[in-house]
Amino acid sequence: MTLAKRLLIAAAATSLMVGAAQAHRAWILPSATVVSGDKAWVTLDGAISNNLFFPDHRPMQIDAISITAPDGSSVKPANATVGQYRTTFDLELKQKGTYRIAQANSVLNASYKEGAETKRWRGLMQDYIAQGIDKKSGVELTATSRRVETFVTNGAPTPLKATGQGLELGGATHPNDLYSGEEATFILTDNGKPAANTEVSVIQGGDRYRDEPGELKLRTGADGSLKLKLANAGMYWLEAESAGTMTMEGRTLKSQSNYVAVLEVLPG
Repeated sequence: MTLAKRLLIAAAATSLMVGAAQAHRAWILPSATVVSGDKAWVTLDGAISNNLFFPDHRPMQIDAISITAPDGSSVKPANATVGQYRTTFDLELKQKGTYRIAQANSVLNASYKEGAETKRWRGLMQDYIAQGIDKKSGVELTATSRRVETFVTNGAPTPLKATGQGLELGGATHPNDLYSGEEATFILTDNGKPAANTEVSVIQGGDRYRDEPGELKLRTGADGSLKLKLANAGMYWLEAESAGTMTMEGRTLKSQSNYVAVLEVLPG
């Protein structure tokens, strides 16, 4: 093999590695999103992977996952196992209604000057003030929120209660009431306000086995509304990102939000 060919192969491999690193996507996948019965169970996988719903990178940490029952109480996962590429756990749906399974966090990021050096800080508002970061020279503060979630319903769907932090999904259509060929109407909010003009990406699972991912790109309206109509039944990955400003404890600061939902579309 010539040196030129070796260099070409190495460059191609590097390009693939870079592409894969950029494509890592987080998800929580339920075995079913709609069940019924007094002793209903579902199994869920949580992972970060290159291909959707094909665990090949690293597992989602079980301690970072929260489960909210229909009455708002917290539920612990059962039979949890953290493997090399995915975390697996079971959930017993003792209550009727919709459960919310999520990995969510909100944190403040600050940068400031100490002499000619740029320093960076990460934490909560009370620590930001207590440590005197707000008094630093040229401080810039950004609130970042990230939510990865899915929904499972036992019986009839029940309304979802917004947390008011970061991007969230709501609207006239319940996320466990989706059917192929039927239009769904959602509302995206960002820190409790309509997420206007926000780009949304939707991809059906199984992209590992397609030449093209089949990504559908949409944009919310001025009221945060999103119309979604999918021709095929299956599991889908929805992602949205937004940037703007927000008010926290009387302070106006920049905000960045990332949102992911795994949704099941049933045959229409």
